[in-house]
Amino acid sequence: MSDFGMGSTFDPLADAIAGSVEAVDLRGFLVEVGVPDRDVDQAAASGTLERQELERIAEMDAPRYALEDIDAMSDVDRDRLRAYWRALGFPDPPPGEKVFSDADLDDIHRGSLEVLERTGVFVESDEAIDVMADGGCRVDRGTRTVRIPPYIVEDAVRSAPSTVRLAGRVPENDIVLEGGRVGFTNFSAGIMVRDPRTDEYRTSTVQDVADLARMTDYLDAIDTYEHAVEGRDAPETTLAVRDAAVGLKNTTKCVGTGAMSTYDVDAIVRMGAAVAGGEDRLRGRPLVYFCECPVSPLKITRDAAEVIMAAARHGIPNNIISMAMSGASSPVTLAGTLVTHNAEVLASLTLAQLTERGAPTIYGSSTTAMDLRYASASVGSPELAMISAGVAQLAQRYLLPSFVAGL
Repeated sequence: MSDFGMGSTFDPLADAIAGSVEAVDLRGFLVEVGVPDRDVDQAAASGTLERQELERIAEMDAPRYALEDIDAMSDVDRDRLRAYWRALGFPDPPPGEKVFSDADLDDIHRGSLEVLERTGVFVESDEAIDVMADGGCRVDRGTRTVRIPPYIVEDAVRSAPSTVRLAGRVPENDIVLEGGRVGFTNFSAGIMVRDPRTDEYRTSTVQDVADLARMTDYLDAIDTYEHAVEGRDAPETTLAVRDAAVGLKNTTKCVGTGAMSTYDVDAIVRMGAAVAGGEDRLRGRPLVYFCECPVSPLKITRDAAEVIMAAARHGIPNNIISMAMSGASSPVTLAGTLVTHNAEVLASLTLAQLTERGAPTIYGSSTTAMDLRYASASVGSPELAMISAGVAQLAQRYLLPSFVAGL
């Protein structure tokens, strides 16, 4: 053996023994952290045991969910999930293989909290700014920017009910929104119809609203009613109240409706109370619920703020639906879009809970990607379903009922 300097020696036999011990240790580590024996053998044969070890050490959180798990949790068909996974550039996972991680949800949650605390949201309503300031948020009234500390957001999430009942005029049409339950509604709202009698493509009318409410009432697969079209033959200023009235008259299912102001909310609640037998009974069995949308990116308009606060004070459920469009009004990446989407919903939920603690709130989404060819929302795209699956998981993380756009 030759002296190799620095007091070390060159000993091929000793090096070989040390190398085999190191290899045994690597194999043991990889097996211990769950790498299948077959994969360990392949890595040993190809000389990549060290890389396998580094990859395992670098993982922040091991995947916990297989496609079958996400299928059950999000109600998105596993074949679609498999297609989305491939579209993102990942290999097709074998049945039962864990490919989704809680770390993904944690990253989105932390990113949303950072956006709300540092960037904040634009709030157009002076009353909403006052409510949020009184609740501990940092307000710049000159720019109408409200920055929300993380502890306020998380307290708001905790105070929102995890179960929301949407009541029908007959109890058999009630639906309870909570973890593990899935229901369906029609979506709203179109402004054109294909006349079923003349085949004419024309502007929708109040009569169309009534006809479609009756049709929805007949369909067993639909659990709640939202006005599928708008009655464009009547004054636009009365649209929200009128369409809600038509729905209450023509369906025994819970009526989901938009509103544009505190006046609209108060009027619709009065109508619902008349049907239910009083506002207290309406609060216990809400025959109506509201749907309100923040504007991406990160804006709560005056209309949206008024409806959120008024619904909270009446104790009527409010479905807060972000409609971000990836690549247009939100980041082009799906993860970035989920962060801004989540921030918008959480900011609106916080406003509701600061207005009336315990206000029933639904975590909603109609967020999708922009079709770059036509600069339009690509509803029905793989991106929409992937976002919807993420939204459902986020809502489950927060113990909130969720609403997502379908395909």
